[in-house]
Amino acid sequence: MRASGILLPVSSLPSKYGIGTFSKQAYQFVDILEAAGQKYWQILPLGPTGYGDSPYQSFSTFAGNPYYIDLEDLIQKGYITKQECDACDFGDNDRYIDYEKIYLARFDILKKAYQASDIAKNVDFNHFIKNNDFWLNDYSHYMAIKNHFKGISWIQWDEDIRHRKSEAVKVYSEELHEEVEFYQFLQYIFNNQWKQLKKYANKKDVKIIGDIPIYVALDSADCWANTKLFQFDKKNMPSGVAGCPPDAFSKTGQLWGNPLYDWKYHENTNFEWWIQRIEYCFKLYDVVRVDHFRGFDEYYTIPYGETTAINGIWKKGPGYKLFEALNQKLGDVDIIAEDLGFLTDRVRQLLKQTGYPGMKVLQFAFDSREDNDYLPHNYDKNCIVYTGTHDNNTILGWYEVISKEDKKFSINYMNNALSKSNEVQWDFIRLAMQSVAKTCIVPIQDYLSLGSEARINTPSTLGGNWKWRLKEDEITDSIIKKIYEMTKIYGRL
Repeated sequence: MRASGILLPVSSLPSKYGIGTFSKQAYQFVDILEAAGQKYWQILPLGPTGYGDSPYQSFSTFAGNPYYIDLEDLIQKGYITKQECDACDFGDNDRYIDYEKIYLARFDILKKAYQASDIAKNVDFNHFIKNNDFWLNDYSHYMAIKNHFKGISWIQWDEDIRHRKSEAVKVYSEELHEEVEFYQFLQYIFNNQWKQLKKYANKKDVKIIGDIPIYVALDSADCWANTKLFQFDKKNMPSGVAGCPPDAFSKTGQLWGNPLYDWKYHENTNFEWWIQRIEYCFKLYDVVRVDHFRGFDEYYTIPYGETTAINGIWKKGPGYKLFEALNQKLGDVDIIAEDLGFLTDRVRQLLKQTGYPGMKVLQFAFDSREDNDYLPHNYDKNCIVYTGTHDNNTILGWYEVISKEDKKFSINYMNNALSKSNEVQWDFIRLAMQSVAKTCIVPIQDYLSLGSEARINTPSTLGGNWKWRLKEDEITDSIIKKIYEMTKIYGRL
């Protein structure tokens, strides 16, 4: 069935108090999706973020970001007051998030809500703790101990707690009991608010496309609590880390720094942790996009401590064995494989074997030097087409900087039908919509005719990323009508 959707991170919603949340504006966006005939809302990873504010570097692969908790809901519950929220400095720019101010103010107001909640007596809260014990206890302790050590990563903690000696865990658990319960409270509120929003979306016939990185962050509860899952040495330090080799875009490659999986261990456990992870994802989302699909066939390993990715090598990943185990346990799940970049024949074969749809990004299509898989005439139905992703410029921003040859190629490809000035993005949206791809996803910035100033992320850079926000009432009735009409014309309602 042909369908379409819109890409908008939760953080980019025009909620009150400095950052997008599970607020009334989130529900209004679902209403907009319904009115525009869209079947999908694609978001970015929902995990708690650390240095660099990237949703792809989270303190836990299971936990949710406390920033997304709707403070107005906590006001209604009587946990905090409007006056207390209004007194906080969350930043005063409705277009860009000020993460420093959010960090400094958010946890203080959330701590007040926790202290007023008397949550320990809440039966539902205690059920939540019990039902999520496989990750929540480790995460809550990790964050409490991390705060105790002034925010440093577990690899720099005192040796006894770094190695999770039972006596040390007991001492910290008792000493930091309130802080541990505070983080449990945050996850309980996050979970309730998110599930309520997802339920509302599903009632409107809108499905949520979630997103998970293939790797977890080194500075995470996952690594501290489960060192055996990763390629760590006897001192619990990474022997190698993830990244990408040098290419035309980067002479020194990309050094991501994530610890690599001990795939032999995972295979010996029949991929138990991965099954648990994906199963949990499908409690949060209807569809799951898995980042860096290539890493399941081969992964690039860089010696820990290197400052570039030059000295890495490729090693064999788990291949189809992982997905076979997932299928046996979870059945036919709705996964999107992020298969962008250079692909080998083995990766293509793995994708074909899984049956998952891959991704096609129009901004990668118009390289006048060569034919490529991203040009719409090369698609098959089982793929997801994007005008761009969170890692791309907007269509308008991209079109301003591509070469004359690539512009000429795009004009010829579309039979000289390109519009002028700030309308050109609609031509690329139309091209995506009319393609045979079963699903079409368009970032909201392209529908709003926005330029480079609205870009979400520029890969391999720090600062200025993940900040862009939608403004209140920016999606007008005329834009909604135009989206609906195009969706209808190309059979995606």
